[in-house]
Amino acid sequence: MAMIFIRVKRKKSTYFVHCEPNETILEVKAKLQTLSDHPIYTQRLILLATHQVLDDARTLAEQKVENDAVIAMTLRKSTGEWEDIDIQKATYQTLYPDS
Repeated sequence: MAMIFIRVKRKKSTYFVHCEPNETILEVKAKLQTLSDHPIYTQRLILLATHQVLDDARTLAEQKVENDAVIAMTLRKSTGEWEDIDIQKATYQTLYPDS
């Protein structure tokens, strides 16, 4: 099977994750834990194209997550509720401002 990559976004961060289509969402969350330091159990992944909450036990292919998909990551709050999707545009600074 061909490798795919997905973009997982939260606030101003974007994580580029290489995956196999037959990987489960739980396996993807384990990769994200390494990148983001957010434990697996605090993550919820949502396919932005459909706003579908992705099921941990199902594979990317089963949930129609394709190459270059954009996925939102939300985290569980201390109250047990999930935070809202919050994706902000990154801001950039240049070394050579316009004169």
